[in-house]
Amino acid sequence: MTLRITAFTLFPKMFDALLDEGVFSRGIKNQILSFDTVNPRDFATDHRKTVDGRPCGGGDGMVLLPSVCEQALDSVVTEASKVIHVSPGGKVFDNHWARRLAEETRHLVFLCGRYAGFDERFVTKRAHVELSLGDFVLSGGEPAALCMMDAIARFVPGVLGNATSPQVDSFEDGLLEAPQYTLPVEFQGQKVPDVLFSGNHAEIARYRRREQIRRTALQRPDLLHKLWEQLSRAEQKWVEHLWRSF
Repeated sequence: MTLRITAFTLFPKMFDALLDEGVFSRGIKNQILSFDTVNPRDFATDHRKTVDGRPCGGGDGMVLLPSVCEQALDSVVTEASKVIHVSPGGKVFDNHWARRLAEETRHLVFLCGRYAGFDERFVTKRAHVELSLGDFVLSGGEPAALCMMDAIARFVPGVLGNATSPQVDSFEDGLLEAPQYTLPVEFQGQKVPDVLFSGNHAEIARYRRREQIRRTALQRPDLLHKLWEQLSRAEQKWVEHLWRSF
């Protein structure tokens, strides 16, 4: 079945790159994914096509009108749709969210706010979940939605050329991915680790596991703390030594 993704946006051209290049574009060409946009400005009824108003109680920015947004959303959603409010105040989007959204529904709608955002009454009534890329603010929801869409698409069967690729990416087992190498064997004085040419698959697997733990310990210790009890005692001691040396 095709996964349909809809962007609710005042700036639909921001999604052109998604359609022209990369795995998402290939998924559309292969009819595994479909993409469309809905622009609330098309549902404004006055001659100026007004979509926003001043915030109640004062403050900077303009708030998107709930009446216009409601009509725009009604034009694309069904009972099977899942509506996602893209917002810095949402739960942090990660690989688990990407997999879950790819597997649980056949139509995702991304609400991409602008200015001071949506009227809270509209979001409360219509959004199923609020998701964020992290603790920072963008000029609008579109860039964050693009990232989420790309991550979700990778978990749709048939989108990637190699079906096992998502299973070995960073975060799938809670760790960062091990470093990758290709030829030549030596580049600017740096060599590919000998073990990768050994032909010993068990040794290669152990090396990559160790490199995953090392990279995660040094770059994302927060992830390793979550997995601490899943590490062997030898791995825990090695990590503790890394942290003392770092």
